Amino acid sequence: MNKLPAPLLAKISWRLLPFLLLMYIMAFLDRANVGFAKVAFQADTGISDAAFAFGAGVFFVGYALLEVPSNLIMHRIGARIWMCRIMVTWGLVSAAMMFAHNETTFYVLRFLLGVAEAGFFPGVILYLTYWFPAAHRAQAMGFFYFGAPLAFIFGSPLSGLLLELDGMGGWHGWQWLFAVEGLMAVAVGIWAYFYLTNRPADAAWLTADERRQVQDIIASEERAKGSHQHSLLASLCQPRVLYLALIYLLIQASVYGVVFYLPSQVAGLLGAKVGLQVGLVSAIPWLCALLAAWWVPGFAQRSQKPRTVASVTLLVAAVGMAASVSFSSPLLGVAALCFAAAGFIAVQPVFWTFPVNTLAGAAAAGGIALINSLGAVGGFVAPIVKNWAEGHFHSPAAGLYLLAGTTVLAALLVLGIRARAVPAAQ
Repeated sequence: MNKLPAPLLAKISWRLLPFLLLMYIMAFLDRANVGFAKVAFQADTGISDAAFAFGAGVFFVGYALLEVPSNLIMHRIGARIWMCRIMVTWGLVSAAMMFAHNETTFYVLRFLLGVAEAGFFPGVILYLTYWFPAAHRAQAMGFFYFGAPLAFIFGSPLSGLLLELDGMGGWHGWQWLFAVEGLMAVAVGIWAYFYLTNRPADAAWLTADERRQVQDIIASEERAKGSHQHSLLASLCQPRVLYLALIYLLIQASVYGVVFYLPSQVAGLLGAKVGLQVGLVSAIPWLCALLAAWWVPGFAQRSQKPRTVASVTLLVAAVGMAASVSFSSPLLGVAALCFAAAGFIAVQPVFWTFPVNTLAGAAAAGGIALINSLGAVGGFVAPIVKNWAEGHFHSPAAGLYLLAGTTVLAALLVLGIRARAVPAAQ
C-alpha cells in the first residue's frame, strides 16, 4: 500500500484537515442546534412533538434529493467555489430559522437547509480522496470526524448560553441561537473560497516534487480500482453501493435518534431546563466521542480488520443507546450516552473507507453522494420513528430501544461487506 513520506503527509494534513474540521463543526452545529432550541422553540411557537419530529427530519429530504448532483458539480468545478456556495447558503438559511414562527415556516426552512447543505459532507469525503492515499484515509477521516463531537463540546455551551439571552433586543433565546450560529457558517464559507486548494496540482504551498509525489500515488490507486469504464448510472446501481447505502442509513438513524434529543434527554436526567448547565453536561458524551474518533479508525487501520472493528463499535453504540434510557441515575445515564456517542461517531470514518477505497472517478463522486443521501433518509426517519414508538408503546424509552435494535442490525450487515472494486464511471 502506497504511503506518503511523513513530512509531506504532515504538511498536507496541517494545511487541510484543521480547516475542513472547522467547516464540519459549522455544518453539524447548524444541522443539530434545533435539538437545543427544541423546548424553548416549542414553548414559544406551540409546535407539537410530532410536528417537531417531522420538521427535524424533513431537513434530510432536501439533503438527500440533491446530494448526487451537488457532488458531481464539485467534482467538475472544484471545492473552492462549491464549498463556499454550500456554506454561505446554508448559513443564511440557518440564520433565517429565527423567523420560524409556525409549523409551515419551520418545515420550509428545515427543508431548504437540507437543500443548501446537500453535497457538503460527501464533497469533503471525495475531496480527501484527492489528497490522501488509501493508507492514510482512515486516520484523515477520523480527524475530520472530530467535527461532530467538537460541534457539541463547544457548541453545547454556546447554544445553552445563547438560549439564556432570551428577551435581549426583543428576541427569544432560540432566535439568537439560530442567527448567531448561522452567520458564523457564512463567515467560514467566505473564508473557504480563499483558503481551499482544489487539487494537489494547484497547490502553490507544495513544491513541484511534492505535488508530483502526491499525484503519482493517487493516480496509481485510481487506476488500480478498475480499468473498465461503465456509465455513472450502472456504477450507482452496483449491489455493493446499495448495500453500503443501507448500512449507512441504519447508522444515521441511530445518530440522529440521539443527536436531536440528547439535550432534552440530559435535561430530564438532571431535572433542569435546557440552558448553560445542560449544555455543559451534554458536552461530556462528545468528549468521549472525540477520543474514540481518534483511536478507533487508527486501530482499525493497524489491525487490518475494519469490518470487525466497525461491527463491535456499532454494538457498543447500541448498548449505550438502550442503557441511556434504562437508568434513572444521572451519572449512569450520562455514562451510557458517552458509549452511544463514542460508538456512532467513531464507526463512521471506518465505514467510509469501504466505498472510497473501491470507487474511482465520477463513480466515487456519485457513489459517495448516493450512500450519504440514502443515509440521510435515516436522519429523516429516526425522529419520526422514535416519536411513533414512544406513543405506540406509551414509553419514553421505546424509541431508543427500537433505534438500538436497528444499530445491531447495522453491526451484523457490516460483517457482510466484501472488498471488491466497483468500476470507474465515465
